[in-house]
Amino acid sequence: MKIRLGYVALSKALDVTSSSTITYTNYVNKNYTVDKLLKITNSNLDSLKEIMIYNARNNYHFYRLTSKLVPLATHDKVTFDYIKPLINKYKEIGKIIKKNNIRVDTHPDQYAVLNSMDKKIVKNTMEILEYHYKILKALGINKPIIILHVGSMAGGKKASITRFINNFNKLPNHIQRCIAVENDDKVYNVKDVLELCNKLNLPMVLDYHHFMCNNDGENIEEYLPKILNTWKNINPKFHFSSPKSKLKKEFRSHHDYINSDDFIKFIELLKPYNKDIDIMLEAKAKDDALSRLVRELKYKTNYEFIDESTLLL
Repeated sequence: MKIRLGYVALSKALDVTSSSTITYTNYVNKNYTVDKLLKITNSNLDSLKEIMIYNARNNYHFYRLTSKLVPLATHDKVTFDYIKPLINKYKEIGKIIKKNNIRVDTHPDQYAVLNSMDKKIVKNTMEILEYHYKILKALGINKPIIILHVGSMAGGKKASITRFINNFNKLPNHIQRCIAVENDDKVYNVKDVLELCNKLNLPMVLDYHHFMCNNDGENIEEYLPKILNTWKNINPKFHFSSPKSKLKKEFRSHHDYINSDDFIKFIELLKPYNKDIDIMLEAKAKDDALSRLVRELKYKTNYEFIDESTLLL
């Protein structure tokens, strides 16, 4: 059983960012044109290329793209082609990803609410999903995954889930095939999301920290095989983070690093299923947190490490 660890968006070791952006107000007030947006995107892609080279050389095989790669890409008053003018750069990065077998996925930010009661928000969410899809396809990702939360609870949980299903069914097929749904820390728990994923035949991303924040006393061991079975033809993906503190007001927030004892307990729960799994570490210290966790695991366990981010159970 192989477990690959990943990190989110930015490396703490590199002095680059793939998330440079510009506000719409600034864009308008300074009379910028699309060329300005393409210039920023080009710079972000250069940084992304550096990050991918860094990932490859350090044997990091799992990575989440920033949602801010292209500035104003989904703004309702801005329309421009951010793929074709820069396609060669996307392809360069894609070659690095493919050559080094790096799994790359995306997780749209809080503005993506597919089950909103506001039609404008739903429309914008569909544009956000299309944006993420276009980026992943331009990079040559063969099995793109875009992770969503169920979203709003307006009108009650049952009605909100029904809205999610109805709006999901309005998505183009190529977007539907990319969606995975994650349990959240306040409203939609493991049971809710698993039922939804089974109805729509979607993979479920278990966020273990969210489960600890939001559950009705479910035994996670009972749900693990059911969650694993939602994944077809691609390694299951989980999220893991540690609470900022045990205080109630800070328990939902992410710590800079990962509590290795809690992580060990979690992956021991996965061990009986003998499935290769990718775990995204949602820690504020990014790749620093990944490296530190690996050092602690090597000290505390007898796990066999294939490389800097991959272990065998």
